[in-house]
Amino acid sequence: MTETAKTKKQFLIFLLIAYGVTYVMGILTWYGSTIPVEMSIFPSAQMFYPAAGVMLAYMLTEEKDSLVPKWFYACFLLVTAAMIALCILSVAMPQQTVTMMEQSVSLWAVLSQYVIIGGSILCWIPLLLSGKKRRAAYGLGWKKWKASFFCILVFLLLYFGRAAAAYAMEGEPGAVLEILADPSAWIYMLFLVVNFFLAFAPFLGEEYGWRYYLQPLLQKRFGMRAGVLVLGVVWGVWHVFLDFFYYTTPDRGLVMLISQMITCVALGIFFAWTYLKTDNIWVPVILHFLNNNLTLVIANDYSVEVLENQQVTWAMIPSALILNGIFFGLFLLSKEFRRSHDKKL
Repeated sequence: MTETAKTKKQFLIFLLIAYGVTYVMGILTWYGSTIPVEMSIFPSAQMFYPAAGVMLAYMLTEEKDSLVPKWFYACFLLVTAAMIALCILSVAMPQQTVTMMEQSVSLWAVLSQYVIIGGSILCWIPLLLSGKKRRAAYGLGWKKWKASFFCILVFLLLYFGRAAAAYAMEGEPGAVLEILADPSAWIYMLFLVVNFFLAFAPFLGEEYGWRYYLQPLLQKRFGMRAGVLVLGVVWGVWHVFLDFFYYTTPDRGLVMLISQMITCVALGIFFAWTYLKTDNIWVPVILHFLNNNLTLVIANDYSVEVLENQQVTWAMIPSALILNGIFFGLFLLSKEFRRSHDKKL
């Protein structure tokens, strides 16, 4: 098989998993939204698909390469399959519940958290045992400590800065400071450090697919800046079923999709900047984890239900475009996007 043919085969396998499985499961997401089903399992499972596509593609086309971290890939694919099974079971048997803290909760939601935590812990073992050489060969090594922590700090400043600006536009200029004055916010954020190691798998699931695999391909095809913009749109459209049937109700699905694409393009630019600056996939993985989990801090609501059935309106779009563009989109002008393609591209 020629290198070109192998690249095309890898890309086809990636698309079949990252988009094919997502859209097949999207139909199940729609159906699940019409009956009393615990829907939080679906976005969690979907996060695994992009990396699963990359890993399966490499396992099927790079079988002669001894540096492929096959045991780690196999472990991750097993966890992905378990999440898909739970999604199917949650729709097939929606009334299955367990009692926790004197409340009746979905059995499948509880099991999905066990799978994510147990799967993340399990995946660390073959990942660490694979050795530095294998991790480096397939983009899983940690690089450039100083630059990496700098990017994480910049993200936190921008994230809370954007939130403060958003509250100020709504007539609550001191809201973020009031939220951060609550000790529970700091306790929650402190626990996020530990929680990352217990639940990293779904976040690697997205970033290993989008930033490590697809970003270089699109930048090679469209250019350093246009490639990242295309990726942002591709990433946003990937959320379409969740936008219509989880994050909000179908009547608000279109505006949610537009809002999602604005966020994905802007954050995609910043995540791409960090990846180009550090060549460390773990930085966008950490940033993605922080972005999703700090939403609860900014909303001052520590219930996962805050992500479901959001009340988005068309009036919110201009401010979302402005704030995301200013705080994250302007990084498209940075020097990292002006340099020539490196050897990885």
